[in-house]
Formats: sequence, C-alpha cells, structure tokens
Amino acid sequence: MSVVYLKRGLPEADRAEDDARTRETVASTLRDIETRGDAAVRDLSEKFDGYSPDSFRLDQSQIEALIAQLSDREIADIRFAQEQVRNFAQAQRDTMLDLEIETMPGVILGHKTIPVQSVGCYVPGGKFPMVASAHMSVATASVAGVPRIVACTPPFEGKPNPAVIAAMHFGGAHEIHVLGGIQAVGAMAIGTETMEPVHMLVGPGNAFVAEAKRQLFGRVGIDLFAGPTETMVIADDTVDAEICATDLLGQAEHGYNSPAALITNSRKLAEDTLAEIDRLLAILPTADTAGASWRDYGDVILCDSHEEMLRVANEMAYEHVQVMTDRDDWYLDKMHSYGALFLGARTNVANGDKVIGTNHTLPTKKAGRYTGGLWVGKFLKTHSYQRVTTDEAATLIGEYGSRLCMLEGFVGHAEQCNIRVRRHGGQNIPYGAAAPYREAAE
Repeated sequence: MSVVYLKRGLPEADRAEDDARTRETVASTLRDIETRGDAAVRDLSEKFDGYSPDSFRLDQSQIEALIAQLSDREIADIRFAQEQVRNFAQAQRDTMLDLEIETMPGVILGHKTIPVQSVGCYVPGGKFPMVASAHMSVATASVAGVPRIVACTPPFEGKPNPAVIAAMHFGGAHEIHVLGGIQAVGAMAIGTETMEPVHMLVGPGNAFVAEAKRQLFGRVGIDLFAGPTETMVIADDTVDAEICATDLLGQAEHGYNSPAALITNSRKLAEDTLAEIDRLLAILPTADTAGASWRDYGDVILCDSHEEMLRVANEMAYEHVQVMTDRDDWYLDKMHSYGALFLGARTNVANGDKVIGTNHTLPTKKAGRYTGGLWVGKFLKTHSYQRVTTDEAATLIGEYGSRLCMLEGFVGHAEQCNIRVRRHGGQNIPYGAAAPYREAAE
C-alpha cells in the first residue's frame, strides 16, 4: 500500500499565494518604519490594535501595577514555569565551555563564548496572551547573560495583559513595550527615535511577524523562522482516536492557518480520529479557529509501515511531533527533521509549550531540516582567538603560512608570514617570496 491521504489541506499553490501577499505587506511596512520611525509605529498600532498610549514602553510603576492584578496562584504558576525553563537552559549553558589548547609547542588556540549584547524578544498575544513565550525568550536570554533584553507584546483586548507583562518582568526584561506585529519587530530591529535597535530578534509570531524577521535577517540576527504553529501526531493502534484528535485540535486552535497532521498505519485509527475531531469541534470553545485550521491545513495520512511513517514525517519536518507508538525510542533514534519530539501518550505538546522546561520556539515550514529551536546557545556567540608564544613556533607556522599563501597567489598575505619568519627565525626572505622549505618540514 502506498501513502494515502484520507484528508488533505489546501494545495501548496494556494499557500504560496498567501505567502506572496504577506511578503509584499511586510516589505512596505518595514520601509514605512524605516522612513517615519515612531510615527509609523504609532499609526500601525492604532490601525491594527486600536492602541496608542503616551508611551509604548512601560515604566516600573506601570509594571508593578499590572503584576498586582494577578492572584498569588497565578504568580506562583508563572514562577514555577520559569524555574523549569531556567533550570533546563542553565543545564544547557553549562555544557558550553570556553576552550584553550596548545595545539603544538608555542601555539595557543582557544574560543570564548560571549552573549549577544542586545536582543529583542517578541511575545505574541493579540489573540491569546502567550505568557509562556516570555519564559522561552526573555528568561532564556537572561540565563545566557544578555545585557540588554527588550521585550515587545501586543495589547490584549485593548490593554497590556498583566500575566504576559509579569512573565517578561520576572524573566529579566530590561525594557517592556506594549507593541505588536510587524511594527514591534521592525522597531526593535531598525530602531526609532525612542527605541535603540537590537542586535538580534527572537520569538514566535504569526505569518507577518515571521516574514518580517526573515526580511530583517542580516540587518540583525534571528533565532529561526517560527511562523504559524505546526503539529504532527505519529500514532499506531496502541492509542485511541480521542487522544489523537485532542492533540491535533489542541494546536490547531493557535490560528486559522496552523497545520495539523496525523500519520498512522491504522486505517481504523485514522477514520475514528476524523470522526472524533468532528465531535470535539462541536463542543470546543475555540472551534472557530481550530476548525478553520483543520479544514484548510489538516492532513490525515495512512501509511503501510512504521518505516513509511518515518519517511513521511521526516519529509514534512513539522514543528511539534507527538509520537505515540509501540516503538517511540525507535522514532527518537531515526527522526532527523523536526522541531521537538514528544514521546509517549503521557507527554503532550501543551506541556512543552507551557511548563515542562524545553523551549517552545521551534522551526516551522521545514526549517527543522537545518536548525533546531531556540535555546540558550542561540544567544551566545563562539569567538576564536590565537596566540603564538615562541620564536620557533612563529617561524614554523610562518613558513607554512607563506607557502600556502603563495599557492593561492596572495603575495601580501605571504608577506605577513614572512616578516615574522625574518624577525623570529633570522631568515632573510625577499619581499613576496615564499618561505623556503627546511629539512624538518620536508
């Protein structure tokens, strides 16, 4: 049996048209921000969010007043989640060590791990207040030691969301701005009269935010392309339709264009899951959103074997991959293109999104083929250095360097080596000539 689609979302051509329209909108918006600065940002915020305060940046008293609106339980829950994220990020950071080694007598090579000096963290929140995204970006950047962390989030129902602001503040943000969409990432990257530009942008967002980051890449660094969320369930007959349908719709509610796919080798499970999704959509409070995503971006793929399921999953390279089979560790060993794996029926994507400690900013649109998700290492740069400490080493390396430079035709490069050989080895090498071989080198 070949791969069979029992349900398929919109064709790629339709999705490509949407992408093209998004690119054009983002490009013109970024040009406007570059030209008009704060005025453009304010116009965009008024247009899309109906929000135009005296200052988009919150001061300390405003932050404290918003946090005071939360209950003790809500604050404790936010702090618990951040503790899990910080613990895992710190464990990852501890694996990233500086290095220095003497590769040969008198030659010292090393590297230092240095934090990015300023980071803009985008925290989505126009439709749902994404409290957890603040942990993933702001708190992780704080663990990395970033000295300037700017956090932006859109207003929720016309005003700052207290829980999101609390998470940003507890996470370690140095600046908090209530600003969303293209105008937020554009202001952070380009800079305005009231916002100094950052060196790097991180965080998930809708298609417009993801495209803005893509267009700004190079001007600033980015973590990865994290667009509308994707979820995949890989399941066999060891689980039932209710859990599969729940896991698919639980992520489809993110937005109207959130892909969700079931890959299975059980026709019964596939058909039962389709029926269960219809049942759940009749009672799910977010059915308008989840139902649209499932209708236009939902797939049910029937395969004839686990090997075929694995091949299809790796080709699709989805962001979240929930594995519920009789061989979960086999998938852990064999999967190579994805954002994050969630192994076994006890695990679920929502735990990863909100509290368990791994980072939920993950690659989408097949970016999992070449990058993993956001983690503490994304905020760190590894810079090498070299030191030559003896005349003998300067002479030996210089001789090799001179000849190799001349092999490529770089006379000026060769002379950088030759002057060291003359000064530290006592050899009289004419300008622009390769250093001679000596018996030891041969």
